[in-house]
Amino acid sequence: MTTTAAIRVPANVPEAMRSTYLRAMQRLTHGTGRIMLLAGDQKVEHLNEDFYAFKPGEQIAPEDNDPRHLFNIAQRAGDAVGCLATQYGLISLYGADYPEIPYLVKINSKSHLIGVSQADPVSTAWVTVDQVVRLREMSGLNIVGLGYTIYLGSEHEAVMLAEAGRLVADAHAAGLPVVFWIYPRGKSLIKKDGDKTSNLEKHPKTITGAAGVGSTLGADFVKVNPPDAGDGKSSEEWLKVATEAAGYTRVICAGGSSKDAKSFLNELHGQLQTGRTAGNATGRNIHQRPLDAAVRFCQAIAALTYGDRDAEFAYKVYNGEEQFSI
Repeated sequence: MTTTAAIRVPANVPEAMRSTYLRAMQRLTHGTGRIMLLAGDQKVEHLNEDFYAFKPGEQIAPEDNDPRHLFNIAQRAGDAVGCLATQYGLISLYGADYPEIPYLVKINSKSHLIGVSQADPVSTAWVTVDQVVRLREMSGLNIVGLGYTIYLGSEHEAVMLAEAGRLVADAHAAGLPVVFWIYPRGKSLIKKDGDKTSNLEKHPKTITGAAGVGSTLGADFVKVNPPDAGDGKSSEEWLKVATEAAGYTRVICAGGSSKDAKSFLNELHGQLQTGRTAGNATGRNIHQRPLDAAVRFCQAIAALTYGDRDAEFAYKVYNGEEQFSI
């Protein structure tokens, strides 16, 4: 296990909710300050394209088309998963069958059908913090956090920033940690210089700036895409700048599109060790695999995230040659 990290309780968590907040953070991080978040929100973000092999040759397990696959992975992986992040509706429908899973409720989501070339993105809340708290109280489900996406740079960013600010205040008042997905996106990030067009969504200035915004909002974690390398720094070195800019807000990286297990684990190891990130939010690279392989991959990621092991050991965990447990 990594060195135990002290959990800082934000000043806007009431005294009566401190124990609730601390229990949630302990479950998310296992006391390490890091989180392994199983991202299951893409059924809206990418529709069914991430869950069914529409194109010949796509490596997506047939069982991934069933929403229960996400829950089965999280249940079988146990403590290796800090939380399953998905929408309120899926948790309401399936949570009673999987009461052991720690859930992070994704408050807002949007599809990708309207491209940035057509309109700047905006994503607003589907449900309120009060409704999530009522679900927790009525069902007894282990809801340990809330998530929200902000499209920084969109002409609608003010709407999302205001909603996100209120979300932190309300969530912390209920003893719930908050994870922000902050993705710079919009026409303002598409720059043209003659025949050359550049997209600044993953530029180091943009990503490190997004991490800093997460801190100003008071988030517990901010999820960003890994920045592009440039100006003499690798992606991981720029991530270190982002983690410094975020201060007490912990930075985690998006898992991104599917890649082979060894490449993914090597990349994650660099983000944790060189970038000083506090974990990861991984979706496709886990749930597109068959159940047994998906569970082993969760355990391999946990070995890096919670166990501070090296990528070679983690790859052996994935291949079933080594064991790792929290």
